[in-house]
Amino acid sequence: MMSRKSKCSVPLAVLLRRELTNEKIENPDILHGQACKSRKGEDFALVKTDCQRVPGDGVTTFSVFALFDGHNGSAAAIYSKENLLNNVLGAIPSDFSRDEWLAALPRALVAGFVKTDQDFKEKAQSSGTTVTFVIIDEWVVTVASVGDSRCILESAEGAIYSLSADHRLGASEQEVDRITSCGGEVGRLVIVSGEEIGPLRCWPGGLCLSRSIGDKDVGEFIVPIPHVKQVKLSTAGGRIIISSDGVWDALTAEEALSCCCGLPADVAAAQIVKEAVQTRGLRDDTTCIVIDILPPEKIVSSIQPPKKQGKGVFKSMFRRRSFDSSTQSDREFSESDLVEEIFEEGSAVLAERLGTGYPFCSLFKMFTYCVHGMVHFSAQAAMLRKKPWKGKDHYEMLHRESMGSDLSFPLVVPLRMPLVSLN
Repeated sequence: MMSRKSKCSVPLAVLLRRELTNEKIENPDILHGQACKSRKGEDFALVKTDCQRVPGDGVTTFSVFALFDGHNGSAAAIYSKENLLNNVLGAIPSDFSRDEWLAALPRALVAGFVKTDQDFKEKAQSSGTTVTFVIIDEWVVTVASVGDSRCILESAEGAIYSLSADHRLGASEQEVDRITSCGGEVGRLVIVSGEEIGPLRCWPGGLCLSRSIGDKDVGEFIVPIPHVKQVKLSTAGGRIIISSDGVWDALTAEEALSCCCGLPADVAAAQIVKEAVQTRGLRDDTTCIVIDILPPEKIVSSIQPPKKQGKGVFKSMFRRRSFDSSTQSDREFSESDLVEEIFEEGSAVLAERLGTGYPFCSLFKMFTYCVHGMVHFSAQAAMLRKKPWKGKDHYEMLHRESMGSDLSFPLVVPLRMPLVSLN
């Protein structure tokens, strides 16, 4: 995966300034539908289209769509459905403007995922869940994901973009390297004959995912830190599909979009589930949410079939161009770029996700991040992750070295390898 520093993404300020200087852009209409075929009863969906950044102010409305695919029981999925959104929103100062709120959102999602994971583990339950969490604010879409549920976007002209990451061990050499370098083991089940069978799994525990919420009993190497991607659509809009692995084990992104082409969102979701079950059988819970982001004047009974750019082509990379100034950026990133990337980060190290080296720190006015007393982070703590881990007592010594004798700064210790506060 390309590192954040090597990307030339479109600055959020450029996109917001463009909206202010150009003709007033109306907010999109968001239509959605969902469908599910249940086998284990462990898939849960969250749909909220009336959330508000400022309570009582309809202008600040945004929408949330999320899919929780539980395993080893449904407790983690249910708990995450009920608490994750509040934990994310609680991580953002209430007096932020819209552009500050959007800039804060990727980091707030990380903090919200980690807090939800910590709180659930305190209940001493052993189940876990994947999470694909989508927030839509006007034309800006922000997606956070752990596990193997996936979210894809099809632009109005038919280009397909992946908005989530697949955290199956068999799909990510980077995640395998992370686990093994920290002392974990990755391998397949070995039967009596010595033959290896099934997917790659993390040991101890045997989970085939590298990231999830919950899973208290499967080892310290499974982390709740999400991959986060934020993009801005043009006013042509697009279609988003969020599905559990019951769909993606049966259909490619192209196949899922093709089978529902021209159908309204509710019918499209049902068609995707039907196609997946017909292709592979009902081996797992199979859930799909379809979201259409449309210009207000384009609400019709069905979406017109998009113009395809080539059958079988899956576009997972966004257009990127270099820029030297905001003026140059505005010229270079024209409206012909239907999907513009604002932010993407997938590191599993919390220090890299909540540190002050954040691309929008100027909008945060360099405030110290704090979530319900759970995550406290500052630039001084970033150096600590470079030290080898030798236990909590050793960490307290390093903490004193970095902070001097002042221990008023919250103690930060590893949770499943990354850095996180125990407060």
